[in-house]
Formats: sequence, C-alpha cells, structure tokens
Amino acid sequence: MEFDLVPDEVPQHIPDEPATPIPVPDVPGAEAGPRGLPRRVDLTLRQRAIVDSSALADLALRTSIASLLSVTMVPSVLTALRRSEARAEREHLQFYAELAAAKDPGLAFPAPTVPPRVFSRPANPVAEWVAQGNVHNLRFESSFTAVNPALRDQCARFVRNNVVHAQHWRHDDGPRPTLCLIHGFMGSAYLFNGLFFSLPWFYRSGYDVILYTLPFHGRRAEKYSPFSGHGYFAHGFAGFCEAMAQAVHDFRSLLDYLEFTGVDRLALTGMSLGGYTSALIASVDDRIDAVIPNVPVVTPDRTVDEWFPANKLVALRERIAGTDTALSDAATMYSSPLNYAPLPAKERRLIIAGLGDRLAPPEQAELLWKHWDRCAFHWFPGNHVLHVSQPDYLRRMTRFLAPFMFD
Repeated sequence: MEFDLVPDEVPQHIPDEPATPIPVPDVPGAEAGPRGLPRRVDLTLRQRAIVDSSALADLALRTSIASLLSVTMVPSVLTALRRSEARAEREHLQFYAELAAAKDPGLAFPAPTVPPRVFSRPANPVAEWVAQGNVHNLRFESSFTAVNPALRDQCARFVRNNVVHAQHWRHDDGPRPTLCLIHGFMGSAYLFNGLFFSLPWFYRSGYDVILYTLPFHGRRAEKYSPFSGHGYFAHGFAGFCEAMAQAVHDFRSLLDYLEFTGVDRLALTGMSLGGYTSALIASVDDRIDAVIPNVPVVTPDRTVDEWFPANKLVALRERIAGTDTALSDAATMYSSPLNYAPLPAKERRLIIAGLGDRLAPPEQAELLWKHWDRCAFHWFPGNHVLHVSQPDYLRRMTRFLAPFMFD
C-alpha cells in the first residue's frame, strides 16, 4: 500500500447545506455569554418549550440506559463483599489518585512506542454510497499496556478489544485535512455516526474523515458482550480508568498512522463519552489542531449520581466496600479533562451543549468551558439525542474549523 507523504492544498468550498438523517427544526441556538449558558428567563417561549420537552424525553432514555448499566454493575457489587476485593479496589483508587494529583498527562497517558501495523480493506458498498467516495475499514493490534501494573494481566486477556478499528473516508488526491470523530457510549455504528454528524457534507467540503471505535464497542466488544460498550463499566472503577487510558493510547496510534500517510492537519470532535475522550486527548497530544467536544461529560461520577437506578447500585457498592469518598473523588480526576491543561490554543477550542440534555447535563459542558478559559461555546435547545437546530451548529463548526484546517 502506497501513501502520499505531502498533502495537497485544498480550498474549502461548501457544496450545500448539511442534511441530517432525522428531520429536526432548524431553531437557532446561540453562543454562550460571558456568564456561560443562558438562564431560563433569557430563552424565548419556543426555546423553553423545546428545552422542556427535550428534557422529558432524555429522562426516559436515561432511566433505560441506567437500568441496563445496573445489570452490568451487579457482579462488581457482589465482589465488593469480599475483603480482598475491597482492599484491591482501595489500592486501585490510591494508584489513580496519585497519578491524577501529578497533573502530568505524559505520566498518566504514556505515548505509544510501537508504530501500528495497519490493515486496510474497502468498506461495504453502503458506506461508499453514503460518503460518495473512497471508504476503507482500518484495523491494527493495540500496543496498549495497562497503566496500573495490577491490571495488566486482566487487560491483556481481552482478545477482541485489543484490536483497534476505525473507518477512513479518504479522497483519491489526498491526504486532506482530516476530521476525526469519536462516538458516544453504545453508539459505535459507523453508518449512524456518519449520517448523524452529516459527515458526507464535511467530506464533500474537502475533509478526509476518520471514525474511531472506542474500546469495548462495536467489533471491539468481547465475545458474548450483551451490548456495545459493556466492557467500559463491567470491570469496576479501575476498569473504566484503563478503558479511558486505552482509548487515548489507541487513538494516538491512529494519529501515528495518519501522520505517516502525510496528514498534517487534524480536527477532533466527539459526542458524549466521545466528547469526554476528545477533550482528554486534546490535553495529551499536541497534534490536534482544533477540538470540538459535543455534549461532553467531564465528571462521570457526578453524572452517574443522577442516573437512577445505577446510582443506587454505585452507592451500595461503595458502602459495602467502605470506599473513602475523598479518595474516590481524587481518583476520578485521573481521566477527567478538567485535570489537565488543553494543548490547542483557546481560539481552536469549541464546545457544544444541549440545554435539554439530561444524559450529559449542560452544566458538565459549562465546567469544561470554564476550565478552557471561556473559549467558544455554542448551545442548542435540544437534548442528548435530538439535536434541535443541528444544522445551525454544523454551520458553526464549519466556520470555526475553516481557518485552521484550510488556510
């Protein structure tokens, strides 16, 4: 396989308006003000109605997902009954709390030292029809080793998870400036993400596109996993930390591959868990030219506190294990983007939040906005899944990215 090592300069042109797979009202959102997101009294009656109805729909979805997560967490609650397991959990918390306290992304997330051997094959005809271009599925063996030595044997036993998958939409005259997308929890399907984020529109606008599969999702889900993403929360708090560490590590290996093929401009976006991951990666790897977390979570522990019935199981597990709350809070910061300084310049950061979101409440995005020196911040009046006025924020993304990606 041959690669062009020098990218062509491609002027950006927008062929048409972005098309969304689910028709949504193009109700304009807006930029956050100096104080952050708007207060309820600042919204129009129409915007309030959309926010309220969106929030109700999100609460129903949140309860469904939390119920599914509760089933996943039952084994970890049972293991907490064993003194040896409870002691091991406290040791894990101490390990990640110490890493977090150092606030050193290089120490917390070591860079890959082995270049990936990437295998590429043409994607199915549906993918090429959606993109209206050249689409390949990529895979390579993960070189990730658990950050916590006590977890290395466990992580090494994951067979499917340790093969990294991505989909690459690449122009024949490429490489071009590349937009990388990281999906949300349970939402790894390439076709869904390609349509939901109007990636064919970005592709026709001149971008190459990468869709990256998070650990334990899609083809990376272990055999007999009941759903995509199951492994993220099935191995306790330490397992979640290592899943986040592997997400960062494997994406950096993918960046190594893209860099080898000649890509020299990269923008990164992601939704929900993908927004969390993209914000974290932007604090670890300086090859990210611009970053756009979309409805991100930044403190998962606070979010889960509102997710009934999963919050009850978490509380029960911590009570049984005698978890030190202060230690747990400190350890949680290990994988939070709030713990590290962002590497892209302020003008290269944009955050998107939904006012009706109750899976990743907009207050989470506001925390990131404050940590990121009150960078560009766009809100829309929809919820976590129904992105009302999505065409509006897609246009906002385009205006934001153009100077960094095509000038």
